[in-house]
Amino acid sequence: MAEEAAQAKSGKKEFVGIVKSDKMDKTIVVTIQTTALHPLYKKYVVKTKKVKAHDEKNDAKIGDRVRVVECRPISKEKCWKLAEILERAK
Repeated sequence: MAEEAAQAKSGKKEFVGIVKSDKMDKTIVVTIQTTALHPLYKKYVVKTKKVKAHDEKNDAKIGDRVRVVECRPISKEKCWKLAEILERAK
């Protein structure tokens, strides 16, 4: 509920995902999982999407749970920014 309010206020998409790669400079690859109800079979299907996000300070490491926010295109494939690190990898 709070995420929807924040999205409506700023008008930008926000997602929570897991960092899969941090090998690039100032860039992380984040895997976002969403669930959707299948229209015919009425079962929940997990959809996975990988996005590249801008990490200015190179803070995020592999396995961290992060929040990414939509932004202007920074490069050819990068149009997301790291908003915050929610949980560090153990």
